[in-house]
Amino acid sequence: MITELGHFALILAFLIAIVQMVVPLMGAHKRWPGWMALAEPAAQAQFAFTAIAFGALMWAFISSDFSLLLVVQNSHSAKPMLYKVAGTWGNHEGSMLLWVLIVALFGALASVFGGGLPPTLKARVLSVQAAIGVAFFSFILFTSNPFLRLAVPPMDGEDLNPLLQDPGLAFHPPFLYLGYVGLSMTFSFAVAALIEGRVDAAWGRWVRPWTLAAWIFLTIGIGLGSWWAYYELGWGGFWFWDPVENASFMPWLLAAALLHSAIVVEKREALKSWTILLAILAFGFSLIGTFIVRSGLLTSVHAFANDPERGVYILIILGFFTGGALLLFALRAQAMEAKGVFGLVSRESGLVINNVLLAVACFVVFFGTLWPVVAEMAFDRKLSVGPPFFNLAFSPFMVGLGMVLPIGAMLPWKRGKLKRTLWQLRFVFGLAVALGALAFAIQSGRSALGPIGLFLGAWVVMGACTDLWMRTGKSNRVARLFRLPRADWGKAAAHSGLGITIFAIAGLTAWEIDDIRVAEVNKPFDVGAYELTLKGVGQERGPNYFATVADIDVRHKGAFLTTLRPEKRDYPVARMPTTEAAIDYRITRDLYVVIGDQQSNGGWTVRTYVKPLANWIWGGSLLMAFGGLLSLSDRRFRVAAGARKTAERSNTGVPAE
Repeated sequence: MITELGHFALILAFLIAIVQMVVPLMGAHKRWPGWMALAEPAAQAQFAFTAIAFGALMWAFISSDFSLLLVVQNSHSAKPMLYKVAGTWGNHEGSMLLWVLIVALFGALASVFGGGLPPTLKARVLSVQAAIGVAFFSFILFTSNPFLRLAVPPMDGEDLNPLLQDPGLAFHPPFLYLGYVGLSMTFSFAVAALIEGRVDAAWGRWVRPWTLAAWIFLTIGIGLGSWWAYYELGWGGFWFWDPVENASFMPWLLAAALLHSAIVVEKREALKSWTILLAILAFGFSLIGTFIVRSGLLTSVHAFANDPERGVYILIILGFFTGGALLLFALRAQAMEAKGVFGLVSRESGLVINNVLLAVACFVVFFGTLWPVVAEMAFDRKLSVGPPFFNLAFSPFMVGLGMVLPIGAMLPWKRGKLKRTLWQLRFVFGLAVALGALAFAIQSGRSALGPIGLFLGAWVVMGACTDLWMRTGKSNRVARLFRLPRADWGKAAAHSGLGITIFAIAGLTAWEIDDIRVAEVNKPFDVGAYELTLKGVGQERGPNYFATVADIDVRHKGAFLTTLRPEKRDYPVARMPTTEAAIDYRITRDLYVVIGDQQSNGGWTVRTYVKPLANWIWGGSLLMAFGGLLSLSDRRFRVAAGARKTAERSNTGVPAE
């Protein structure tokens, strides 16, 4: 009964989305207040019914309702409760339902918190958002219905992919989707502005919080996915340049560019066309990511589906929304005339360089991801584009971004003096060079990547701190420092997080130690500064798997440090083995051990890594997300919204409340 209720709720949400798509848009065109006002209750009702449908599907997984085909294919009665819940979105159909739930959620939030928006713009934004919902509701109902029943239910299910039975990946998709789909709201704002033919400073202020929220969620989601790949897949890497990883990274790069570009629109009413274009492309790349993950065009360890027919449907949605928005952009380009002018040396120019570097980096990743497909289709050649290409082609743009970031952040608006800004950063630059030189002197026979990363990371972090300090004036600086707006602190935290991540990635890549050998029981072996001893290997049983578990003692300078227990698991229902690495986490390094197969001499294959600064990568990601949250909580968003509302009422003769 609950399943049928969920199915009917999904159909009702689809019908409401159609009404929300058509009626408010016509009302805005005709200036009919009643028709425009329908957008708000429709957006909230659409979200409510979609939430009921999603809740019904989740209950089917929790209760192990094996009369539902999707539950049979992706669950099992012996599976832990967390993974029963995560099974709701750990598959194609359920994840698409989460997709439309978040589309509806953002529409409902815009209806509630968009009180300061002009009625016509608000109606158009909610109509465009509903149109996105209509497209994906139809995709779910006609090609990917999660509520299909079985005439004869089996006794138990086929289990969820064992690689997905992990806390990191249980929370990774919801955060990623909040970012992916959150960019639909910036897209809706862009298309609504193009329809109205007006983009101004107020529009930049309205669109910035939505972009920032999507960027925060994407940052957390990508960080969780990277952490999962690091400890779960057993290969010791945090990033593989996998097509699915790239599918989330490309919108993140464009969202970061859009966030900075919207600041220029808000502060200076410049870069209007570019900002609108970025808003369209950022969501367009989210749709491209959805297509990559679900079409079977490219294979990945965590792709959701391999169905070309569904892929064609998504490709049509991608073409309609992205192509239609770009066509509208071309027709309305003359309405995007910039008012603000700025000199070659200015903060605006710094943000333009920032945007260009991020956008080009995104298209480099896009080219590398899809080039094997293009080569096979056009030239009948099978090519593999892997980490060496991406590292070589992508890194220069990140180095350029890191070099420009502190300078651009400290330049004044409109016009500035480069010599003055560089003079303010002279001690920062000198200290960053000194740290890089120290790292180069200490290491021997290793890559220069580590020292360069330390220099660049220190330059970005200390540059962000210097920018914050210079905003305090010339007296009472400490007291003023803590009275600075949260947005200033947020910017410093986010930039510092980027600097830490850059340094951590470079240091890990340059200074990592990798050892693989056949280890015999009770025979110590050395890896770097550590002595490891395989004490024994035994068999254990988990809730829905069998495990081969090794006990490995670790000593450092003769003193006992810890015992690591790497595992090889076998999931009999899913008929799939997994590798569970054992990791000793420390502030400056990780000791990472993987157990392999038993050899003919009785020994076991053991792979060991010493990974310096590994945790700093995710710490930097969290600091970036925290900086975004600080900026999002800045009271100036609320105060400015209230001021605009009061000014609008004063200008129209309506008394302020």
